[in-house]
Amino acid sequence: MKLFLDYINKIKFYIILQLFPVMLAEIIFFLYQLPMEPMVYVTVFWLLTGICACLGGFYRYRKKVQQLELIAAAPDINLSQMDSPIGQDERFQQEIMQQLDQIRIDVETASQKASEDMTDYYTMWAHQIKTPIFALRLLLQESPEENKEKLSELFKIEQYVEMVLGYLRTEDMSSDLKLSRCSLDRIIRDQIHKYAGIFVSKKLTLTYESISQDVLTDEKWLGFVIGQILSNALKYTRTGEIRIYLEKKLSLDTDDVSISIGNNGCNKVENLTLVIEDTGIGIRAEDIPRIFEKGYTGVNGRDDNCATGIGLYLSNKIMRKLGHRLYITSTEGKGTKVFLEFSVEDLNMY
Repeated sequence: MKLFLDYINKIKFYIILQLFPVMLAEIIFFLYQLPMEPMVYVTVFWLLTGICACLGGFYRYRKKVQQLELIAAAPDINLSQMDSPIGQDERFQQEIMQQLDQIRIDVETASQKASEDMTDYYTMWAHQIKTPIFALRLLLQESPEENKEKLSELFKIEQYVEMVLGYLRTEDMSSDLKLSRCSLDRIIRDQIHKYAGIFVSKKLTLTYESISQDVLTDEKWLGFVIGQILSNALKYTRTGEIRIYLEKKLSLDTDDVSISIGNNGCNKVENLTLVIEDTGIGIRAEDIPRIFEKGYTGVNGRDDNCATGIGLYLSNKIMRKLGHRLYITSTEGKGTKVFLEFSVEDLNMY
């Protein structure tokens, strides 16, 4: 109805012009005292013609508005699908729209090419820099006791390079995913072995018992996530221990936090939750909602001058791509728990 009223408001001048000759003719007939019956027939015919023209015009107007709504909702729609213009004004409008659309396409193409060039450059840089880092590690390992601190700093550089590569790969990781049944224990042990030197140098206790559980995942990407979580735990834990253990619980088949109560008729899904718990500095309660934002470090991260705000962002992004779930609880000054949740229901399909 609103659209029809808008159309009537748009053509009100033409409606007045349509009615004016009829009213003028009726006045003349009346003044000259001519028979009104012929005039009634003429009036009815004139009004019916006008109403038909109005309805036809409204049909075209509504179709045009719908097309413009589609274009507004999806700017990349093919403009050639629009109806042929009626009149010079519509022709010029369509030409302007096509020119603007071409400008948009050119800008998007240039932006995409620039982004691809930058990604290619940094990918090449990250791969190239790994060669001298590896060579430097070989040199330092000739006297490992003397170069203990240097090897530790070199390990940090290697992790930052891996983070850069991970960031670049996640932009198009869908083509790189390979889901299969993977041993969770093997993935965890690989990451523990990777960070064993830091556990020893910081004199931190690691509590971990073997887990005989498979998960449906991509081994490489899940290993990257666990590595990032361990790296953060080691970074922010000065004394105490890091615990890695598995929880099993039932959750309602929703996006809510897992709970272990009756389902009240809802579907229940058994979830495996890997917990990585530390006794580090913790995260402030007000920072928790933003920890997965790109570049967000929080107050504790800024105070330590060692946070990049990329690790958790990448981890959360990867977990979502894998169909898993990542969430965190923390108490400032006491430590942090990171939960990696996997669905057993998915595993049963393989």
